[in-house]
Amino acid sequence: MSTNPYPTEILGDDDDNGTMPENVAKLSEHVVGHRIVSIEKNAPTTNAWGGTEYGTALTLDNGKRVILVDGGDCCAYTGLEDITLNLDRIDHAITGVGTTEGYTTWHIYADLGDVVEMKVGWSCGNPFYYGYGFDIAVTDATQTPKED
Repeated sequence: MSTNPYPTEILGDDDDNGTMPENVAKLSEHVVGHRIVSIEKNAPTTNAWGGTEYGTALTLDNGKRVILVDGGDCCAYTGLEDITLNLDRIDHAITGVGTTEGYTTWHIYADLGDVVEMKVGWSCGNPFYYGYGFDIAVTDATQTPKED
């Protein structure tokens, strides 16, 4: 596996309570070692209360779907604003997930570069009173997603 081209970012104590690094680690746990075969916006998933939410689904070569659902409460939020795909140029297994620009650009990378680059808007709001961060759901591509 290649080395991480994106050094771990350190945010100030008033900027983040560990939510953003935890989201990156959770996403890494599910995608590293696999290929992304497709990406679907507005993919449905079932939330913790049994309702339906929509997010961006990364379908992997192992038949799993990893769905990123925007999160937030009041003035705190996390949202996927834009996604750039390089699936046509880089068809290699993912070796890591890194960030730049204060966790506003996420890089899902392989040994030849970024497979996917995501622009993420986020704010902790009134520090740590409200929830933020992505909800990440994982399921088989043929099943109804359950929140992870």
